[in-house]
Amino acid sequence: MEITLVLGDITEQRADAVVNAANSSLMGGGGVDGAIHRRGGPEILEECRKLRASQYGKGLPTGQAVATTAGRLPARWVIHTVGPVYSRSEDRSEQLASCYRESLRVADSLGVTSVAFPAVSTGIYGWPMDDAARIALDAVRGADTAVRDVRFVLFDAAAYAVFESLAR
Repeated sequence: MEITLVLGDITEQRADAVVNAANSSLMGGGGVDGAIHRRGGPEILEECRKLRASQYGKGLPTGQAVATTAGRLPARWVIHTVGPVYSRSEDRSEQLASCYRESLRVADSLGVTSVAFPAVSTGIYGWPMDDAARIALDAVRGADTAVRDVRFVLFDAAAYAVFESLAR
């Protein structure tokens, strides 16, 4: 597996699948989730509604992942995963690692070989970037997957620098 870092916008990635840092409702939101839904168009939301009406009536559980079309994005699929909200009093690092492992499991089920990840849980969910980067890189490196191209698409230079320092 080749792991690369990209400074930029995940909605512009030409990968088989992009990972959405979704909220459990799957109905869109802010940050990465909002950007993916806005740029991907109504096709993504329509599939998310169908998922909510069928197996995810109470929402997608934290640490799990599910795929939809990528709509108007340059990717073929969006893999939605729900990261945990950071807590100083409760260790939720296993849930965060699960987001990456489960996303790769879904990618394998789709037969894709390239996946672009954001830094899950580092926005409004408040996870410290250095800890999130360590967990993400360890989870991806340790995953049993056929995915050959993993990209971490980081929105700003500060996040990129943190991932770069740990990716060596």
